[in-house]
Amino acid sequence: MRAEHPKAFTVSMVWTLILLYLGSVVHATESSLACPDWPTCFGTMVPEMSGGVFWEHLHRLVAGGLLLMWGLATWIVHKEVRGTPWVFRACLAGLALLVVQSVFGGLTVLFLLPDLVSTTHLGLALLFLALTTLLASWAVGGGGVGPLPPPLAAGVRRWGVTASALVFAQSVLGGLVRHMDAGMACPDAPLCLGQLVPPLDSALVTVHFLHRILGVAVAIVTVALAAWAQRAGAPHALRRWTAWAAVLVLVQVALGFVSVLTTLAVVPVSLHTLVAASLLAVLIHVSVMGWTAEGEPRAHAHDRPAEV
Repeated sequence: MRAEHPKAFTVSMVWTLILLYLGSVVHATESSLACPDWPTCFGTMVPEMSGGVFWEHLHRLVAGGLLLMWGLATWIVHKEVRGTPWVFRACLAGLALLVVQSVFGGLTVLFLLPDLVSTTHLGLALLFLALTTLLASWAVGGGGVGPLPPPLAAGVRRWGVTASALVFAQSVLGGLVRHMDAGMACPDAPLCLGQLVPPLDSALVTVHFLHRILGVAVAIVTVALAAWAQRAGAPHALRRWTAWAAVLVLVQVALGFVSVLTTLAVVPVSLHTLVAASLLAVLIHVSVMGWTAEGEPRAHAHDRPAEV
């Protein structure tokens, strides 16, 4: 039985994308410590919303709204969705992720933005995005792609999961680049320090260069997925979503170059994060299509979450 309220998952997914975008704006505008305390801001929950405080406190308010929204979605699932206990367990896991992620957000402030803590904060947000996208996609039957031949469905799962994992890893590595202030370690693009392979004798250059290399791998795999779906004669819905993934990854690469060439201007840097998160969501949706196309996700049949 499908969830009676798939919109709760979809809205949460979009809300998470907005939250990730705001988090990027907070860092790009150097507003991460605009509120020196946590969970309050200058000892109050209603500070004057100006300057960096506006972005930092808005980010916190949106995060709190997401936690309340997901709590409501979990309650709805518990009350109204029958026959799929794995969905309720997934919702509880999402609540736990949000709580832990919020705590890490507080630790980034209280410990003055340590690199690993800040990057973990981003990684947990991306994990939650993956979970809520999985549930949103499942709730609408994977987008109604319809039955697929087993070899095609297996290919969709294999390509989709591989691309999703690469995007997740590349996004987390991008977070490390951001929090280590390594965004300008290679001040030119597409070369790095004027070379195809720069001297990797600096941690900042190494992390930045690895982020670029992984970005190339993501682009190759994502474009190859779209091309494969076209050649394999996949249904129109599946071809459309893989084409969107290819467009997003090319935009993502372009935004990465623009971010460097504009010396990390707020708009391209923030959009770079948003597009990466959107690409992750699209690829997870494609992956779910590979399960729902053969009936129900395997996790549904075995009463546990689908492996994505």
